[in-house]
Amino acid sequence: MIGNLFPFAKPVLHALDPETAHHLTIKGLSLLPAKVPPKDGARLAVDCLGLHFPNPVGLAAGLDKQCEVPDQLLSLGFGFVELGGVVPRPQPGNPRPRLFRLVQDEAIINRFGLNSEGLDAARRRLIQRQGRPGIVGVNIGANKDSTDRIGDYALCIAQLCGLVDFLTINVSSPNTPGLRDLQGEAFLDDLLARGIEARDKADEGRKKTAILLKIAPDISLETLDAIVATALKCGIDGLTVSNTTIARPDSLKEKTLAKETGGLSGKPLFAPSTKVLAETFLRVQGRLPLIGVGGVDSAEAAWAKIRAGASLVQLYSALVYKGPGLVSDIKSGLLRTLEREKTTLAQAVGRDAAAIAEGRF
Repeated sequence: MIGNLFPFAKPVLHALDPETAHHLTIKGLSLLPAKVPPKDGARLAVDCLGLHFPNPVGLAAGLDKQCEVPDQLLSLGFGFVELGGVVPRPQPGNPRPRLFRLVQDEAIINRFGLNSEGLDAARRRLIQRQGRPGIVGVNIGANKDSTDRIGDYALCIAQLCGLVDFLTINVSSPNTPGLRDLQGEAFLDDLLARGIEARDKADEGRKKTAILLKIAPDISLETLDAIVATALKCGIDGLTVSNTTIARPDSLKEKTLAKETGGLSGKPLFAPSTKVLAETFLRVQGRLPLIGVGGVDSAEAAWAKIRAGASLVQLYSALVYKGPGLVSDIKSGLLRTLEREKTTLAQAVGRDAAAIAEGRF
């Protein structure tokens, strides 16, 4: 139903300032009943991170920043949703304007800067939805003015464990000064060790909340080597590849908007993020599951992420241009691909990683 209305709503939303349109979208979703989504066939199910996903298509962080409408989003057919980013103390983020549509490129630039109502507000909303079905995770970060950023992550983990199925440690947002420095080996080792310690203490006596690390696409292979080695040593549950990029490809058509600072997402992110995904898969060698993010706007793009090494995929920016009906389109397309190629999702994961790492998609 919502998907059928999008062609009529799109001109109205796109006539508005992007951030205003975003707020109206959340408001509109909040007015809808949280229906149980139609069941997916067994061929789309994925067992990963100690969880049973009804399908591999998830919502990336950034749409429901304040954890307001997870169940309405699940009812659109997502196999899982990731909320946030959430930081311990409320912070306004960067000044407006901070969200830009690159329409000709089917891309987005944002420099929100982890605007968040804070951990207490997120916990209150998540407590209210306890007992509802559906796999929900939260992306967590550190306050911009924090004097102990690693402590911020540990606090979020301690307070959110038991309320969600997974937590994603975000050290790769380009919009918080110094945050990406936490991808350095020494910082990351301490961060992940303290995060796992906080999770194990909070979840003692119950099923453990999965901990993932989200990395940037703008890293060297040497840095990726160090990240993978540290992730494996610390025992996290998975990696999310990747966040937005600070790069500006020459192919961008919206030359003026491309000059805006912030993270670029959408179609132009597909190739670089998928290449880093494949490189990551080759390094983890099956020891960690991967979530592929960046430029997923079709079943073909989702299939490429899977072939590059993703057990699960996430999307967000494409919804701005193609609407919520995209979720069911991707699932239907994946089923057709599985049937045509006489294979399964599990068999396809990473099968073309070596070629994709070389740029042969």
